[in-house]
Amino acid sequence: MRIRNHIAVAALALALAAPLAAQQQPTGEKPAVIAAIPGVIAKGAKWQRVWQGPFNADGMATAPDGSLLFGQEQANTVMKLWPDGRTWAAWPYVKGAGAVSVDAAGRVFAVERTCTDPGLKADCKELTRVTQIAPEHKVLADKFADGKGLGRLNDIQADGHGGAWYTQGGLYHVAADGTVSTVAEGGGMFTNGVVLSPDGKTLYVTNKQTIVAFDVDPNGTASNKRDFVTLANEEKGFGGDGLEVDSAGRLYVTGDAGIHVIEPGGKELGVIPVPRRSITLAFAGPDRRTLYVGAMGGTDPDGKEWHTPDGVRNDAMTIYKVATLAAGPK
Repeated sequence: MRIRNHIAVAALALALAAPLAAQQQPTGEKPAVIAAIPGVIAKGAKWQRVWQGPFNADGMATAPDGSLLFGQEQANTVMKLWPDGRTWAAWPYVKGAGAVSVDAAGRVFAVERTCTDPGLKADCKELTRVTQIAPEHKVLADKFADGKGLGRLNDIQADGHGGAWYTQGGLYHVAADGTVSTVAEGGGMFTNGVVLSPDGKTLYVTNKQTIVAFDVDPNGTASNKRDFVTLANEEKGFGGDGLEVDSAGRLYVTGDAGIHVIEPGGKELGVIPVPRRSITLAFAGPDRRTLYVGAMGGTDPDGKEWHTPDGVRNDAMTIYKVATLAAGPK
């Protein structure tokens, strides 16, 4: 489906993405009874729907003020969501915005998937790219040294040195000077989420049902690839997707079963169920004690489950939030 009228599309997205009032559970949701995970979340904690829209909400990150950032590929926008439910297109004109990452210096990075969305069914000739979108906008890289394109980019993690890692089948790194290098690829790798531990020494990457880890040296070089943990209850289907860490170094992984919580030593502590299939997440809010998750599917302004015609890709998403005992890193 080609999007010809961007103004009309943006208006529809804003209408569907307005802050949500309390409402009955839509047919597309499933019960999500949360059990206690000590130090992480209390028994009976409740998810609250805070945003819905017909486009995706992917590659979440947290801004320095505690607001939530997420990419909207079809709307070419990086959105900002405040704790009170307000939203704004923080960075429009990010072509095919797929994922966001913020480093300690406040630099904001994004992957731009350009026109590669399968739903467009377009003969896309525009190279995808890794960009810094704040405090100044600049393209870090759109090709390897041999001229080969980067492919349909997935997720991104700032390296703290002005560059970033990104996933696209394997794991790759773009330095601040634009140099692109391969960290790991081949061997059946199917990477997705990527996140850096709070101490900056370990990089985690989803690889289907397995999370792989890499050591990171003070210069930001990742090496020593190894299997970190195999996710329970994810034997079938897509496997792990988005990643987040808390200030204690615990790892959070979205999947079919919900959000897997894993201690730094690799032991799975439990799963936080989510009303819909979760794909991305981040701790946000002033104290970083609110866990936000983006999940597949949503309802329209009349409360009906959003559907697209046969053959048209459905990218509707819902964002939920829940109060946690754990806090995300600042």
